[in-house]
Amino acid sequence: MQSIVFATGNANKVQEANIALGEAFQIISLKDIGCEEELPEDHPTLEGNALQKARYVYEHYNTPCFSEDTGLEVEALAGAPGVFSARFAGPGRDSEANMSLLLEKLQGNDNRRARFRTVIALILDDGTEHLFEGIVEGRIAGQKSGGQGFGYDPVFIPEGHNRSFAEMSMREKNEISHRARAIAKLKAFLLELAASPERP
Repeated sequence: MQSIVFATGNANKVQEANIALGEAFQIISLKDIGCEEELPEDHPTLEGNALQKARYVYEHYNTPCFSEDTGLEVEALAGAPGVFSARFAGPGRDSEANMSLLLEKLQGNDNRRARFRTVIALILDDGTEHLFEGIVEGRIAGQKSGGQGFGYDPVFIPEGHNRSFAEMSMREKNEISHRARAIAKLKAFLLELAASPERP
């Protein structure tokens, strides 16, 4: 089993990644490598934030790693909250306040189209960088429903479904979610890399 550092302080994301990566990889948390500081993420794009966090861990802890940044992009709000999804209602990263503000801004609006987009940045032991993207289309519900998941899951209904992410089990969500799709690309790349005869 290969091990790799996931540069995130979000335990929910670590749990999702562990399920999505399966038995081929073991996720090492930031706490496991002694990193307890908050990682910098002040770029205006998901790609920039993902790279910034991965580069910080690689440079300060001398270890290959991957990081991710995820945004909820709502069509009627010109792609907002996007890169500011976690802090939509303020710097406190309050999911309930974020959802309430989102529903308030969409009140009376018939266009509920939205998508979740995840960008993963991977830095290998030789310092090379790779990006992987996962997207799931859907819509914003009129109200919150479900008690699973985290973030905006109670108000996001993926395309082709009539239940929110928060009404699905983690395994159900991982079959279709943005993060799972990005991680699947990461997993395929790492497995191909491990099988390469050129790799020492």
